[in-house]
Amino acid sequence: QVQLVESGGGLAQPGGSLRLSCAASGFTLSSYAMSWARQAPGKGLEWVSGIYSDGRDTYYADSVKGRFTISRDNAKNTVYLQMNSLKPEDTALYYCAKVRFSAPHSDYDYWGQGTLGTCSD
Repeated sequence: QVQLVESGGGLAQPGGSLRLSCAASGFTLSSYAMSWARQAPGKGLEWVSGIYSDGRDTYYADSVKGRFTISRDNAKNTVYLQMNSLKPEDTALYYCAKVRFSAPHSDYDYWGQGTLGTCSD
């Protein structure tokens, strides 16, 4: 069965970095786009970033553009989110999501359980 397992969350100071990983199994990762989304405490779900199945193009929410980088290693069945220049407002539960097709502009059909990233002094 499809599984997405996020890791790498933790505590970072403002201006610091975290690198999230999403280990995928149960499907051929190279055939599907992937995305990251987040939910801050008391707020709704926010899309963060997406990447094509072959990694040829990436997309970011305005709130993270220039600070976050999504990437993938299809040979390792893993998707990453490098988060730099963190701000307290980046504190959230971060989810990895599988997109239905090879392009990221589509619905999601599977989600991970989330990993908590906290930015605080």
